[in-house]
Amino acid sequence: MVTAPLYARPPATPAEDRRLRKLAVSRHAPASWIQRAKIITASWDGATVTQVAQSLGCHPKTVYKWLHRFNAAGLDGLADLPRPGAPRRLTEHERGRIIQLAGSEPPGRLQQGGEGLLAPEDPEAPAHWTQDALAERAQAEGIRVGRSQVRQILLAEGARWRQTRSWTTSTDPDFVPKGRRSSPATPARRRR
Repeated sequence: MVTAPLYARPPATPAEDRRLRKLAVSRHAPASWIQRAKIITASWDGATVTQVAQSLGCHPKTVYKWLHRFNAAGLDGLADLPRPGAPRRLTEHERGRIIQLAGSEPPGRLQQGGEGLLAPEDPEAPAHWTQDALAERAQAEGIRVGRSQVRQILLAEGARWRQTRSWTTSTDPDFVPKGRRSSPATPARRRR
């Protein structure tokens, strides 16, 4: 059984033809839309599925997919289908603001002045960023985010998170702390 070669249906209107040809040579449209428009216009110009796939550097199945979708639904068929799962709760702008906050100076940090250390702008604010402090600051700016989301955002950005060191610790070998730490995150292992 031999199947007939697949081509894109002819343009429904001259406007559809102009729009797709303009999109195929665009430099500022999304790359996926440009590729899809090139598939359709190349098919209109008489190229076979194999020729289109070779010229665009994609698989013939990709060409078949977009030709079928265009033939069935026109320009609307070239749009991405909705993705499964819940939509992101934070916009890219909000994610960027959280990353920007993490890279900024905390409002409670002592400032270096000409005569030594100066008092912070807000003495009650945290002196260093923690995940909780970042989440609170973002929430104060109207971004609905939790501590775990802050952690995920920073990890996805490649930020290394370190536990802050208190001023009560010292590298001096003669320094003796006053007692046990109140609640270690990971209990110390006993030596055998």
